[in-house]
Amino acid sequence: MNGLSQIVDQTEAERLATGFVFTEGPLWHPDGFYYFVDVRASKFYRIRPGGAAELLRENTGEGNGTTFDPQGRLILCEGGNRRLTRWPADGKFASSDVLIDRFEGKRLSRPNDVLCKSDGSVYFTNPGLRVPLADRELDPHVADFEYPNGLAFSPDERTLYVANTRFAMYIHAIELDGAGNVVRRRIFADMSSDEPEGVPDGMKVDVEGRVYCTGPGGTWVFAPSGEKLGIIKTPEVPANLCFGGPDMKTIFFTARTSVYSLRVKVPGLPGHPYRK
Repeated sequence: MNGLSQIVDQTEAERLATGFVFTEGPLWHPDGFYYFVDVRASKFYRIRPGGAAELLRENTGEGNGTTFDPQGRLILCEGGNRRLTRWPADGKFASSDVLIDRFEGKRLSRPNDVLCKSDGSVYFTNPGLRVPLADRELDPHVADFEYPNGLAFSPDERTLYVANTRFAMYIHAIELDGAGNVVRRRIFADMSSDEPEGVPDGMKVDVEGRVYCTGPGGTWVFAPSGEKLGIIKTPEVPANLCFGGPDMKTIFFTARTSVYSLRVKVPGLPGHPYRK
């Protein structure tokens, strides 16, 4: 496990379900289950540990990243629909509100991943390179990212990590002040690799500040300093992950056609402010 022996509690991940097209958007619910999406099939699922995946919603508009707000409402990036929607906390998925579909009057590109801060502020990535040039209304390079993707906060919420997926593979660290304003930015970690599959994508952080980012060959783990600690290997290369379980010591991976779990020794942060 390349120096991960103090973190990982299992040698092999367990496959929980398979038969999907491209899984993404993992999210642990305090009621004891995971949400995830099949992006390319535009479907939204729930799975309980030891149970089968349950289809909750179809036609998600290529639903991708997910999070909760402080009230327990689900926020979903709908890349194909070019918007973020917010769903009631009742879990019935009967109706939703459009949270945002335009910025300064211009239509969003393809919202990809989303994160909610403890004060309720919503952060999301909006890469534009997969939108035909004639249909782009926002400059994809406005923040000097080639292809912004996964997002995660440090435990104190003073550093926002952003994965860059295309062209240059790295993680940006954006340092924030108490009001959420950008103080400075820097490269946190280089994820360049000769591995044939995988790019910097979904991210989460544990309670000790380690950063877990899916990438080439598996899930890369970094110390808070940016030092690479190793790569967690799974049977399929994951696109995203989340921490879950009653003790937050289970990593749930969305990996291509399947979803997997792996026990770890250090609890993870939920990645959202909602707790029951």
